Amino acid sequence: MVSIPMALVDFIPVILYCLSAVMLQKDFYDRMSKGAFALFSAGTIMSIIAGLFKATWKLLFALDLCDFDRLNKAFLPLQSVGFVLAGIALLAMVFVKNKGTSLHSVAPAVYAGTGLFIVLMILGLCGMFLGLSVEAKRRKKISAMVLFIITFIFMLMMGYLSSKNFEKASMNWISEGVNVIGWSIFLIGTKILTQKP
Repeated sequence: MVSIPMALVDFIPVILYCLSAVMLQKDFYDRMSKGAFALFSAGTIMSIIAGLFKATWKLLFALDLCDFDRLNKAFLPLQSVGFVLAGIALLAMVFVKNKGTSLHSVAPAVYAGTGLFIVLMILGLCGMFLGLSVEAKRRKKISAMVLFIITFIFMLMMGYLSSKNFEKASMNWISEGVNVIGWSIFLIGTKILTQKP
């Protein structure tokens, strides 16, 4: 069952990710090709919107106003595709030398199952964290690289927890805690990465 405090806590990871995304967008603006930056911006914005949708659904449900389940159902497709776009952009930034190269992406066809989106989310997160880790290593900011790897582990833990029974409030609180800690670590890594020497 979702309580009001639990629903409010669900906004914290979204805010942490949003702050990190804005910092990264500002830092990567001159480092990415225009196409890669467009993908990165679109991907991070999609992921933020997905998080806001899910947190808002939980809050509306906890307040007993309504069960606007479409917000909940939109979460996985939006977040997974958002992470894929951001991951492609970060991999292009660190592995494609030609800054003039523009990237084009085709969104997957509308799909109702969750399996595809879980795969996309994992691939997107792999791309994001690999790209960020390589960039951190290039800047000789090893602590940021380590924090990005730890965040990736926390995101994998979130994937594992999402397969568990969320009828119990304790599972929801554990999931919220892992999510908040994971994105807090990500924000710290982002701050270290984007700090000017």
